[in-house]
Amino acid sequence: MQKIKTTAIYRTVPLLFAAACLIMQSCRHDVMVDFPGGQKPGGAEPDPSVPDAPIGFYLLNQGNMGMNKASIDYYDYTTGEYTRNIYTQANPDAVMALGDVGNQIVIHSDRLWAIINCSNKVEVMQASDCRRIGQTDIPNCRYMAFDGDYAYISSYAGPVIIDDDYDQLGYVAKINTTTLREEARCIVRFQPDGIAVSGGRLYVANSGGYRPNNYEKTLSVIDISTFTVEKEVELGINLNQVVADADGKIWVSSRGDYYDVEPHLYCYDPASDRIAASFDIDASSMWLSGGTLYTVGNSFSYDTMTSTPMFSRIDTSAMTVEQSHWEGAEEFGQIKAPYCIAVDPVRGDIYITDAGNYVNPGYLYAFAADGSYKWRQRTGDVPASIAFLYPEDAD
Repeated sequence: MQKIKTTAIYRTVPLLFAAACLIMQSCRHDVMVDFPGGQKPGGAEPDPSVPDAPIGFYLLNQGNMGMNKASIDYYDYTTGEYTRNIYTQANPDAVMALGDVGNQIVIHSDRLWAIINCSNKVEVMQASDCRRIGQTDIPNCRYMAFDGDYAYISSYAGPVIIDDDYDQLGYVAKINTTTLREEARCIVRFQPDGIAVSGGRLYVANSGGYRPNNYEKTLSVIDISTFTVEKEVELGINLNQVVADADGKIWVSSRGDYYDVEPHLYCYDPASDRIAASFDIDASSMWLSGGTLYTVGNSFSYDTMTSTPMFSRIDTSAMTVEQSHWEGAEEFGQIKAPYCIAVDPVRGDIYITDAGNYVNPGYLYAFAADGSYKWRQRTGDVPASIAFLYPEDAD
């Protein structure tokens, strides 16, 4: 008997969680500075004046689909204070607050960019204080990457509908970072997600996430100069995140099908046009720091209705797994649903978010480079993406 497959609307949240989010609603706290289970961050950090070090970071909370609960938190290295929902404080007159489902946050040229998926927009703010500058409207927008004066943003193009016969191809929008206007579109495959820039090309992971019995398995390679698809590279099904390393290799995660096909991580080498390495790893969130790729995932199975938290650390030059599970403090075991990872490139601290039950506020965990526990902090609902703030972007 053939299994009827469902899919994931968010990066790692299966439909059963998404449905729960539409039914259940948790309390919303605008500001809370709280460090349960650990010491206050400000008392644990090195001197914030360390050259080239971040002075803080923003955390984008996804929120629950249909609840208009996307939010942005901020952690200040200088004061050690963590502020929840800083966007609302900085923009009290913003209609409907930040919007519905925050997907990714990035700082580029002193501006803070936040993709708000189901509100069909990219919100643009001042990186220094989170004050709103404007927005660009992109339907069902997903992820972004920057090259020069342009932002490249993947779009599912059509509405949120699970249908194996879904016929709306996705695209990548080319956005002028000064005017915030769309200047061109490049059509790719169904439901494009992660995107990265390397060597004059864009690498876009096509998921086919709305077509669960017909998942995509291609990576679209776009020539930036002509803004046309150069080739489609076949990898695994239901592709998700994309990271380009310093050697020009492209790391792409596959979610699998939540039944028989397990999550996977691929390393594609454009120079040889081949898959240089592959790993049985759930890399739902990836962060490149130096020559090390850090990943976390929460592999879900509909057969067992269970999730398996995962952590790995990969040497991108050698293309070898240095660490296949968490070997640090036992507090990592408290994380129910690892959702996002970020690594301070100077201090080496590792930040991992916990989406919990995907309905109530989550947590942010801080670990030192050696894996020892530092602190944790309550966040908004489904903490999804982190962007470090540097002094040059805060002026």
